[in-house]
Amino acid sequence: MAGLWWPARPAAGALRAWAPRGPHRGKTAQVPRRPLPRTPWTTRGPPPGAPLPRSWQDKRPVQEQIPGLEQVTYAGKQYFVPWLARPRLPRWERGWHDPRHSPGPRYVAMPLYKERVCYVCHQRTKMLEGVRQALWLTKTKLMEGLPPKVLSIIDEPANQLENEDERVQNAISHARVWITTELIPKRESYCPVLLEDLLHLCRTMASKYPSLSKRMLARDYKVAAAWERESSILQVRGMNGILLNAINPLLPVASKDEILATENHILETFHPISPTIDLQEVNVYEERHDTGFREGYPYPHPHTLYFVESANVRPVRFRPEQLRAKMLMFAFGNALAKAKILYGDDPKVLEHPVVVQSIGTEGRIFQFMVFQLNTTDLASSDGVKNLVWIDSDQYMYDYIRYLPGIRKKVVKFPPGIYGYRPDTFKKFLALYLHGAVQDSTQTQIL
Repeated sequence: MAGLWWPARPAAGALRAWAPRGPHRGKTAQVPRRPLPRTPWTTRGPPPGAPLPRSWQDKRPVQEQIPGLEQVTYAGKQYFVPWLARPRLPRWERGWHDPRHSPGPRYVAMPLYKERVCYVCHQRTKMLEGVRQALWLTKTKLMEGLPPKVLSIIDEPANQLENEDERVQNAISHARVWITTELIPKRESYCPVLLEDLLHLCRTMASKYPSLSKRMLARDYKVAAAWERESSILQVRGMNGILLNAINPLLPVASKDEILATENHILETFHPISPTIDLQEVNVYEERHDTGFREGYPYPHPHTLYFVESANVRPVRFRPEQLRAKMLMFAFGNALAKAKILYGDDPKVLEHPVVVQSIGTEGRIFQFMVFQLNTTDLASSDGVKNLVWIDSDQYMYDYIRYLPGIRKKVVKFPPGIYGYRPDTFKKFLALYLHGAVQDSTQTQIL
C-alpha cells in the first residue's frame, strides 16, 4: 500500500542470536557461573579497611529501612495466602524430652567447648597446596625417591617371588576382569580387590621370613593426634586407611648426621594463603593422643598405612597431589600418637625416631612414602625437622582393554593388560618386607 512503511525483517542469524527457539522462546540464555579466580580476596577475604562489594554488604530488611512500617501476615486468617508474608510463630514446646527431635545443646554450653579454634584434618580433607602444605604443617623435609635401605631390598634377587610378573598380572586381571560381570567395572569394586590381591602375594613370603607372620591388618580404626604449630592448634583424627601393625617397630632409615643436618633446612611457605585454609575449624574438641588400639594390644607398632582412592565421581576423587598430602598427614598422625605414648607429651628430639610407611593407589597409579618422626617440638620452624621420602606416580600398568580391537575382521589388539611395569610391584613388596629382612639378617648373625 502506498504511503505505508514497514520495518525491514532482520536476518535469520540475527533472530537466532536474540530469540531462542523451543520452550525457552523469549528468555535470555543463562551463562553458568564460573568459579572465582584465586586472588587474596577470594582466599583470605578483603584486607582490613577496604570497602566491601555491594553483594557482600549487610542488607537490612524493609521494616528497618522504613520506620513505622508493619508487616502484614496471614496469621489472623489461619490459612496460607500467597501475597501475604509468612508469620513468625513461637516455638512449639512438646512438654517432654524427645531425643529424636532434640536440637541438642549449643556449642557454648558443651563441656569440651573452647574459645581457641582447633584446625582438624580428617579423611575427606583436600589440601589446596598438596604436599607443600602438609610439609609445613608437619615440620617435615622432603626427600625425593625411596630411602637406600628400601632400595637395597629391591635390588636383592632373593626378595622376589617365583613367577612374579605372571602372578601380579593375574592379580590385576582378577580385580579388573574376572571378579565382575560388568563390561567396565567401577573403581569402588576393583580398587580394594587389587590391594587385597597384592597383599596376599606379599604374605606368601612368610615361609622365607617368619617375622611376617607377626603382623596384623586393622580396618576402620580411629587415630587422634594433636600438636601446636606456631600459634595454631592442629589435629589429625578419624578413620583413615588400612593399617598394618607389627610386633617390632621399624628401625630409623636416616642416620643421626642426616637428622642433625635438617636444622639448616628452611620450610617453604605459600603466602598469602594460610596453611590452615582447608582444615576444619572447630571449637568443641579434646586434645588427646590415641593410636586406636587398647593398651596391651599384641601388635602395637604401626608399620604401613594403605590408602585406596576408589571414588567413581571425579569431583569427589582425590587428585594424586592431594592423595600424597593425605598420606603424609595420617602417617605423621600415627607416628606422633605413638611417640606421645612412648616418650610423653613434652616436646623434644626423639632418641629413637618413629618410622611409618604409607602406600596409596587409585587402581593403576601408586604412591610410595616413608615417614620418619624425629622430633615432637613442632611449635617453631627452627631446629630438627622430620623426614619423608616420596616416590610419586608409579604406574603399575598403562591401561586394560576389555574388548578386542578388530580391524577388517582381524584382531589387532587382543583384550588384556597393556604397558605392565614390574618395578612398581617390586617397590610395593620392598616396603612390605622392610623390617622383616632386617630381622632375619640379625637372626642369622646371632
